[in-house]
Order: sequence, then C-alpha cells, then structure tokens
Amino acid sequence: MNRGKAMNTFISEDFLLQTQTARVLYHQFAEEMPIFDFHCHLPVREIAENKNFDNLTQIWLKGDHYKWRAMRAAGIDENLITGSADDFEKFKAWASTVPKTLRHPLYQWTHLELKRYFGIAGKLLGPQTAGEIYCRCSEMLSSAEFSPRRILERMNVKVVCTTDDPVDPLEYHHLLKKDRTFPVKILPAFRADNALSIDRPAAFRTWIERLEAASGIQIGDYGAFIEAIRKRHDAFHEAGCRLSDHGIEQPYAEKFTEKDVKKTFDSARQGKKPALRDLLKYKSAILHELARLDAEKDWVQQFHLGALRNVNTRAMKSLGSDAGYDTIGDFETARPLARFLDTLDRENRLAKTILYVINARDNDMIASMIGNFQGGRVPGKMQFGAAWWFNDQKDGIEKQISALSNMGLLSLFVGMITDSRSFLSYPRHEYFRRVLCNMFGNDMEKGDLPDDMILIGNMVQDICFRNAVAYFGI
Repeated sequence: MNRGKAMNTFISEDFLLQTQTARVLYHQFAEEMPIFDFHCHLPVREIAENKNFDNLTQIWLKGDHYKWRAMRAAGIDENLITGSADDFEKFKAWASTVPKTLRHPLYQWTHLELKRYFGIAGKLLGPQTAGEIYCRCSEMLSSAEFSPRRILERMNVKVVCTTDDPVDPLEYHHLLKKDRTFPVKILPAFRADNALSIDRPAAFRTWIERLEAASGIQIGDYGAFIEAIRKRHDAFHEAGCRLSDHGIEQPYAEKFTEKDVKKTFDSARQGKKPALRDLLKYKSAILHELARLDAEKDWVQQFHLGALRNVNTRAMKSLGSDAGYDTIGDFETARPLARFLDTLDRENRLAKTILYVINARDNDMIASMIGNFQGGRVPGKMQFGAAWWFNDQKDGIEKQISALSNMGLLSLFVGMITDSRSFLSYPRHEYFRRVLCNMFGNDMEKGDLPDDMILIGNMVQDICFRNAVAYFGI
C-alpha cells in the first residue's frame, strides 16, 4: 500500500534514532563501546561449564518472566509456559504470542535479539515463521560461536557481576578466576536478602544451616550470626566481589536496640513469626550492619526498591518465586531512605550507593535524594540507577534520564544493566544507548544543547562504559 512516503524498515540500523545528529552520536560514539554489566542474574555455572544450549527455547524462554507474563495474558496454558510441554511446543506458543505484543517492549526486544544474535532480519516472528526460525536458530546454537563464553565475547562484554547468596560456595567463580583463556571478568555480587527474611521462619532456619556450612561457624546466637555473615562477606571480597545488592520493599531505618534484635532473632530460630514492629527493627539492624561492611571494604551497595513480590498465592504454591507474579509497589520510601542514608553518613560509613526504583512515581524523589549525600571526593558517589524492571523500556528510560538530568549530573551516570537471566539480553544495552543518543540528538537539533559532537559524544561514551569503570574500580 502506497502511503505517500517510504516506510521505515523495522529494526533498521537507525532504529529509535529520529534525527541525523542522533544517528551520528550512536554510530560514531556509542555503538562500539564495551559493556560493563554490573547487575545481572546470569547463572555463573553455565559460564564456567560453557556448554551450548540445546535449542532456542532453552536459551530464550527458560526463566524469562517477561515473556511468561505476556503468554499468560494471551491465554496460553501454563503447561506451555513453565510446565512439562515439549520445547518446540513452548516456542510455538511464544511465537503465537509475539504478534499480540505490538507496542510492548518485548516486540522490539524479540526482533532485535533475533537480528543481533542470529542474523534474522526482514522476517517477523509469528505462528507462520515459528518453525523456520526455531530450526535455524537451534542449529546455530550448536556451534562454538554460541557457547555462553563466546556470546559474552561477541557482545563486547568486559565485566559481568552476577547475583549471589552469601551461602554460595563461589566454586564456579573461583574456576573462572583461574582461567586465563577467558578475557571477560565474571565477579560475584553479595545479595543477602535471606538474612532479612525472618518473616518466613522455616525457610530462615534452613538458610541459617546453609550459612553455618558455608562459614564454618556454629550459629547459636545473633552475635555468631553476624560473625558468619562477615566471614562470607570477606570470602566474597577475596573472590573479587566489590558490590552488594539488596532487593527490598522499602528502606528499613527503624530505631532498635541490640537487645530487641537478639530477642527477635532467637524467636525466629524457634519458628515464631515476629510481629511487624519487631520485624522492621530486625531488618533495620541487619541492613545497617550490611551497609557498614560495604563501607569498610569500599564496595558499592545497590538497593532495588519497591517491588511487591509473589502476590498470587496459588501461583506461588505451584511455581515458587521469580515466576512472573511480582508487581509495582507503592511503599513509603523517602523518609526511611533519608534516615537510613543519614545514619550511615553521620557515622562516616556511607559507601558508594546506587538506588533503583520500580515505581516511576519515585523518579524525581530519588533524583533529588542522591544530591543530599554526594561528596567525599567521589564523583557521582550517589547514583540513581538505570530504569529498572517494568521501566527498562523507551518511555521508562527517558523518564529516568530526564529526572536525573533535571536534578543531578547525568554526565556521571554509570549507565545500563541487563538485570537478566538470559545470555540473549545484551541488546538491552544497545536499546538503552539508542534511546540515550536519540534524546541528546533531539536536544542538539532543537538548540537546547550545543552542536558540539565531541563534547556530547564523549559524555555518551562515559555513560555507556567509562563511568562504570571509574566508579567500580574493577
């Protein structure tokens, strides 16, 4: 159909780049920059063992709750999503969902990934093309070019920080550290959420047993518990870890006494669920202790705030956590966050900090909050983290960048993360860079920013990679 003008090619070389200036910024400055992926959920065992994936479903659909949510919304039976159905049948179910995702970021991500990894262009995924694409991609996955390590190298990834529980023995990290043939740094990040989870006493007691085994410390009381966590923190540092991560509903900054916290800890060890007031005091004490450990070792601490998790009881019982049943929460954040950061700052124990929010209503609040605790001769010490989870799409990225630009220093931003379990998610960095260059390009062409390609281009490269290198010191 002739619509009076040429149609744009989908996922073209100028995808998301609306101006000539944006195109120059992306292709000459951003496109070839390496990737520093300082927060992801890639399974380190798969990197260490470097085994190829059997088919496209195994590498692309397994563990991807973004796709699972879309499939459920499209009426796909759960057996074809997380169940025991054949891998090809699961893929066909996903392919039948893709045309229904128009204007959802999944539609763009899907075709961007097919093009970047498998060279599939000019062909849309749907029921009619499912068989051809599945066979072609699955055959390619058997080659050495699609081993986990080779994928990382091909995508120009220089550093990957996985997300690891303190009880993890780090055996695969140690193996990778000894392997001089693999140029990508794979480092652990310390995620101690389970240390706060005394509201699930049975699971907490099981985790304590694992902590005892990992630390070699018999945990008879709260003091021994903290000692065991510190020992694992030390072990992570020796393994190259320089980051912690916390997935919490809201900051915890209640006043507490050591006596209160010890009593609550002992009660949880006996299988008793604490009252809300006691729970908040305990979480405040643990979060404060973890933050002090990070400051001692000059780590970066990351806080992912605001997710309301596992809201579907039936699904939680049948599928467990991380199955796509989490949502955007509306917790109080500003006051407890200010108290938490201020307490650490008064003690001179406030480490470099990255704050992520899942609720976009909090963008301006976080962008203004970080300005209260900058300084200490560390440029960009306090960071407003990249648009996270439900926000890591064009609209969400633009809102996060605009909030940071208006109230902080975008020039010091440490940039994008994949926050993914999939080796095929690295085009999210490309997606982010295209959005970033498009925003700069539009401002330059409108005269809102100077027409200085070197000045702006260098800033783009800093945000894409160099700021993270300087910030993390890895």
